[in-house]
Amino acid sequence: MTSAVSGSASLVPDLAVGDCWRQIGVRGDRSCPELEQHLHCRNCPTYKEIARNLLNRPLSPGYRDEWARHFAQARTDVAVGNAEDGAFQTVVVFRLSEEWLALPVGSFQEVAELRSIHSLPHRRNSAVLGIVNVRGELLVCVSLAKLLGIEDRKTADRGLRTSAFPRLIVVGNGDKRVAFGVDEMHGIYRYKQSDQLAVPGTVGKASSSMTAAMISWRERAVGCLDEALLLAMLDRAIA
Repeated sequence: MTSAVSGSASLVPDLAVGDCWRQIGVRGDRSCPELEQHLHCRNCPTYKEIARNLLNRPLSPGYRDEWARHFAQARTDVAVGNAEDGAFQTVVVFRLSEEWLALPVGSFQEVAELRSIHSLPHRRNSAVLGIVNVRGELLVCVSLAKLLGIEDRKTADRGLRTSAFPRLIVVGNGDKRVAFGVDEMHGIYRYKQSDQLAVPGTVGKASSSMTAAMISWRERAVGCLDEALLLAMLDRAIA
């Protein structure tokens, strides 16, 4: 392995690259005497020297000009296009009972495993379940399903969801942080603003007042909740 590169000076001027690992190393015939000591080429000083020389080699002619032209070009991707047709929204999709909902990704502060909920005495709002410990911070935990009027409907395919794991969501802004549990978490989803649908009249009264729009996701209708209205409702619930 030491025979491929005699020093950095021989590598930089002509930009030659030693490849002893392909000839006598782990990708070659393994005849390198250094393998017994280093076990793998990536542990060998010669291998590291070759990598260092590659990173420190001189720039090719026109390299700076080529990249300067590249970054000087106007962006043409759809996300910077027409504000009405091309703009994207990024949301986090989750499930409460049988309802799929979404919130803007900026409102999420943390997604964690479920914690033990410690009940509070003299609760004025039944949607307030108690407090939970999230990394040493005590947060009020509420039932978002109850606040939105979503019933816990059991369906035949519920038992088929083997990959569905309940999660604890922390939302809010600044020092106003609230936690609530969800039955299933999908993750981040991006969609065009032009793909938003009107909220149908069949949506429950509480959900309808919080739902800004509907989107189609995996052949399901997902209600996009209004972040400001939801946070205000959570504030009133725990006041």
